[in-house]
Amino acid sequence: MTDTSRRVNTAVKQAVRQRNYRRVRDRALRRLANLYPDQYRELFEEERAKDEAQDKVWLDITGRTRSSVGLSTTHTTGEATKGLTYSQQEGNVGGEG
Repeated sequence: MTDTSRRVNTAVKQAVRQRNYRRVRDRALRRLANLYPDQYRELFEEERAKDEAQDKVWLDITGRTRSSVGLSTTHTTGEATKGLTYSQQEGNVGGEG
Protein backbone atom coordinates (compact mmCIF):
# COMPACT_ATOMS: atom_id res chain seq x y z
CA MET A 1 0.00 0.00 0.00
CA THR A 2 1.47 3.30 -1.06
CA ASP A 3 1.65 6.30 1.20
CA THR A 4 -0.99 8.13 -0.84
CA SER A 5 -3.51 5.28 -0.75
CA ARG A 6 -2.93 4.85 3.00
CA ARG A 7 -3.65 8.56 3.57
CA VAL A 8 -6.77 8.38 1.39
CA ASN A 9 -8.05 5.34 3.29
CA THR A 10 -7.43 7.09 6.60
CA ALA A 11 -9.28 10.20 5.41
CA VAL A 12 -12.22 8.11 4.20
CA LYS A 13 -12.47 6.30 7.55
CA GLN A 14 -12.38 9.61 9.44
CA ALA A 15 -15.09 11.07 7.20
CA VAL A 16 -17.36 8.07 7.75
CA ARG A 17 -16.84 8.17 11.52
CA GLN A 18 -17.55 11.91 11.62
CA ARG A 19 -20.71 11.52 9.51
CA ASN A 20 -21.98 8.70 11.71
CA TYR A 21 -21.21 10.68 14.89
CA ARG A 22 -23.07 13.75 13.60
CA ARG A 23 -26.06 11.67 12.52
CA VAL A 24 -26.33 10.03 15.97
CA ARG A 25 -25.82 13.36 17.75
CA ASP A 26 -28.53 15.02 15.66
CA ARG A 27 -30.96 12.17 16.38
CA ALA A 28 -30.24 12.41 20.12
CA LEU A 29 -30.79 16.17 20.13
CA ARG A 30 -34.04 15.74 18.23
CA ARG A 31 -35.25 13.14 20.75
CA LEU A 32 -34.32 15.36 23.69
CA ALA A 33 -36.10 18.32 22.10
CA ASN A 34 -39.24 16.19 21.72
CA LEU A 35 -39.07 14.81 25.27
CA TYR A 36 -38.24 18.11 27.00
CA PRO A 37 -39.46 20.93 24.72
CA ASP A 38 -39.57 23.66 27.37
CA GLN A 39 -36.05 23.00 28.66
CA TYR A 40 -34.75 22.69 25.12
CA ARG A 41 -36.22 26.07 24.12
CA GLU A 42 -34.80 27.67 27.26
CA LEU A 43 -31.29 26.32 26.64
CA PHE A 44 -31.57 27.14 22.95
CA GLU A 45 -32.42 30.77 23.70
CA GLU A 46 -29.55 31.01 26.21
CA GLU A 47 -27.07 29.77 23.61
CA ARG A 48 -28.53 32.08 21.00
CA ALA A 49 -28.15 35.08 23.33
CA LYS A 50 -24.51 34.11 23.99
CA ASP A 51 -23.77 33.85 20.28
CA GLU A 52 -25.50 37.12 19.46
CA ALA A 53 -23.53 38.83 22.24
CA GLN A 54 -20.41 37.72 20.33
CA ASP A 55 -21.85 39.12 17.05
CA LYS A 56 -22.37 35.67 15.53
CA VAL A 57 -25.14 35.62 12.89
CA TRP A 58 -28.07 33.25 13.39
CA LEU A 59 -30.51 32.11 10.73
CA ASP A 60 -34.19 32.00 11.53
CA ILE A 61 -36.48 29.12 10.58
CA THR A 62 -36.90 30.45 7.04
CA GLY A 63 -33.13 30.57 6.53
CA ARG A 64 -32.98 34.35 6.85
CA THR A 65 -30.81 36.37 9.16
CA ARG A 66 -32.35 39.18 11.13
CA SER A 67 -31.28 41.59 8.41
CA SER A 68 -33.95 39.98 6.17
CA VAL A 69 -31.40 38.74 3.65
CA GLY A 70 -31.42 35.05 2.75
CA LEU A 71 -33.17 32.24 0.95
CA SER A 72 -36.72 31.12 1.50
CA THR A 73 -36.91 27.51 2.59
CA THR A 74 -40.66 27.08 2.96
CA HIS A 75 -41.76 23.48 2.99
CA THR A 76 -45.27 22.13 2.76
CA THR A 77 -46.04 18.82 4.38
CA GLY A 78 -48.06 16.32 2.37
CA GLU A 79 -51.18 14.62 3.66
CA ALA A 80 -49.25 11.38 4.22
CA THR A 81 -46.93 12.96 6.81
CA LYS A 82 -49.42 15.13 8.73
CA GLY A 83 -49.49 14.30 12.42
CA LEU A 84 -46.06 12.64 12.40
CA THR A 85 -43.15 13.98 14.41
CA TYR A 86 -40.08 15.29 12.61
CA SER A 87 -38.10 12.12 13.34
CA GLN A 88 -40.90 9.98 11.90
CA GLN A 89 -41.00 12.11 8.74
CA GLU A 90 -37.21 12.05 8.37
CA GLY A 91 -37.01 8.48 7.13
CA ASN A 92 -33.55 7.59 5.88
CA VAL A 93 -32.18 11.06 5.25
CA GLY A 94 -28.43 10.73 4.86
CA GLY A 95 -28.51 6.99 4.28
CA GLU A 96 -26.26 4.43 5.82
CA GLY A 97 -22.59 4.07 4.93
